[in-house]
Amino acid sequence: MLPKVGTTRLCCEPFHSDFSNHLKLSVLGNHLLNCTEQHAAARGFGMANFNGESLTWVLSRLVVEMESMPQRDEWFEIDTWVEKVYRLFTDRNYAVRNQQGQVVGYGRSTWALIGMEDRKPIDLVSMHDGLLQQYTCPEQPCPIDKPARVKVTAAEPERSITAIYSDIDINGHVNSIRYIEHVLDLFSLDYLREHPLHRFEIAYVSESYFGDVLDFYVDHTDATHCQVEVRQHKDQSVVCRCKLDFK
Repeated sequence: MLPKVGTTRLCCEPFHSDFSNHLKLSVLGNHLLNCTEQHAAARGFGMANFNGESLTWVLSRLVVEMESMPQRDEWFEIDTWVEKVYRLFTDRNYAVRNQQGQVVGYGRSTWALIGMEDRKPIDLVSMHDGLLQQYTCPEQPCPIDKPARVKVTAAEPERSITAIYSDIDINGHVNSIRYIEHVLDLFSLDYLREHPLHRFEIAYVSESYFGDVLDFYVDHTDATHCQVEVRQHKDQSVVCRCKLDFK
């Protein structure tokens, strides 16, 4: 049996860095998702293990809280592990360590396994004779808060975009990390220079597709906190909700 905690070593490449010479949050998000699949596949419950079963993992919630981001050309490591398994969802956590071995951030995520055709969730407790539960590691520390409820009251959208080719992933809908990029595009470089992002929460409600027009509604709680709700322009149904805390 493999260790319950998996570790991946990565480098902050120049083309993964932003204007501040630090790793982009969206790139870190992609790394977290890739580490998730690598960890799960090696233990028998990754997407590659479900070939022929028409099943896929879908991300429901993601929280990333960073004290500092890896700098350009810096090596860093991501630990990931399954914290808990419920019948329809599983909680997975992350720790990010810099090249000195110090933990500089944590992440929390919630996932569901669904049928690709009917989009219905699979019972994770009984899946593959309880395989997923064998790898739960609730004792591994992840000392950041779980995601909070987000309620946005803004009456008018601050921005609208149309989903295009670069937004679409292998499943044919807007990639979960692209929402993070679009939300951060709401802020100026001057603001981000003065207020580095400390914590980002996102809860996914429904899928969106190529050609969909998405409206971004924003509540600025104060100078360093805001909430964002992304809605379908055509019927104002909610696609996702975000909460951002800046330093």
